[in-house]
Amino acid sequence: MQTDSNFTFVLFGGTGDLSMRKILPALYEAHRAGMLEASGKIIAVARHEEDRGGYLQWVNEHVKAHVSKSGIDENAWSSFLERIEYVKLDLGKAEDFVKLRDAMQELPGTRVFYLATGPSLFVPICRALASVGLNENARIVLEKPLGYDLRSSNAINDAVGEIFAEGQIYRIDHYLGKEPVQNLLALRFGNALFEPLWRREWVESIQITIAEELGVEARGDFYDNTGALRDMVQNHLLQLLSIVAMEPPHSMDSDSVRDEKLRVLRALKPIDPRDISKVAVRGQYHAGVIRGTSVPAYATEPGVKTDSATETFVALKVEIENWRWAGVPFFLRTGKRLADRVAEIVVNFRAVPHSALGSSSLRPGANRLVIRLQPNETIRLYCLAKKPGEGMNLSSVHLDLAFDQFFKEGQMEAYQRLLLDVIHGRLALFVRRDEQEAAWKWVEPILNEWAASGKPKPYAAGTWGPAAASAMLAQHDTCWLEEEN
Repeated sequence: MQTDSNFTFVLFGGTGDLSMRKILPALYEAHRAGMLEASGKIIAVARHEEDRGGYLQWVNEHVKAHVSKSGIDENAWSSFLERIEYVKLDLGKAEDFVKLRDAMQELPGTRVFYLATGPSLFVPICRALASVGLNENARIVLEKPLGYDLRSSNAINDAVGEIFAEGQIYRIDHYLGKEPVQNLLALRFGNALFEPLWRREWVESIQITIAEELGVEARGDFYDNTGALRDMVQNHLLQLLSIVAMEPPHSMDSDSVRDEKLRVLRALKPIDPRDISKVAVRGQYHAGVIRGTSVPAYATEPGVKTDSATETFVALKVEIENWRWAGVPFFLRTGKRLADRVAEIVVNFRAVPHSALGSSSLRPGANRLVIRLQPNETIRLYCLAKKPGEGMNLSSVHLDLAFDQFFKEGQMEAYQRLLLDVIHGRLALFVRRDEQEAAWKWVEPILNEWAASGKPKPYAAGTWGPAAASAMLAQHDTCWLEEEN
């Protein structure tokens, strides 16, 4: 599907890990599928002393391994490389931005500036772009983390907002681009089946989990000053929560969707610092074994302080104070070095009030919806059915929507979808400033309390985190999904 949206895509941090693993592979997939305007250009920007030929060799060596399972189409790859230019740029030299402006002068269409850099560089880059007039007819994409707390987040947003209008700023959260998240919206708002059940009268609890087998890898310096609450909860988990819990929007335009998400974030019950120990669990992984391989403790990872109190695991009980969700607990969980790599949303419906079929139909979780975001993107609806044979014996069965089996078209990766949305000027799947502020305001009391208290609870790598996370759910007569199975 050819588009008519001409563009110049400028990639700051063009030699970085994110560019190699996610951004350039996503642009290649869009190019191969014919979704990019033929004359659109990509300009990679970095400090490395390279000419265009040297940079393309770098791309050949580092990007090909990260494209989809279907592999490389050499003809498409060659024509994709023809789109790419390289500009060596030193942020401290104004003349280098003049060089960038000159390189873009003859290129028509919308300018997209993707800042795949650390947040400390966001403001200097934006100011330098404005100094040479490159903030006109432009869109700016900001990667997370956008600040360290509410104050620093506001400082960045204020400075960027002096240069770019809110409608030009795309704060990216790649979880919002995942296919099952889009299908969650379709299931809820495109079908009459689920909406009557999507409320406190019929939902017992909701779990949202983002679990990783990996540790901090080579990001010890960054992670030890960030932690799981800032890295995952403030953005990914609260964004998924707002999608799950939002009211039906007036339309799917950007502000209608984001207005409803904002209402959810503002309805989050504030956490009293005195109650944090009851509704928030933080942990830090110790040495353990994952899939037969021994892995070290977090405190011994490169770049991590040996006495670090940074959390690598967070579990929270969250409540939404509005008419639809009052009294329904939302359990959020994320961690590194856990037993499996999985991201999923579990909607547990209430048990039937009375059954002549036996106690199995009365147990919590007999009816549930499991939306798997990774590694296999599926939606699965669980219900009870009679086992074949004599007697009325019930067993759990499920209905599957496995996207790769049902739809012949290949799934679009999250970054591919989001980059196309930037090029086309669609903001619905990007985070608005007031959403971000509401999320930081809710998270900050936890951050402050943890900063003043002792160390996180230990858990062995390869497990599902501290036992306290399971105990928190047990207080509500429920458990994490993997514990039940």
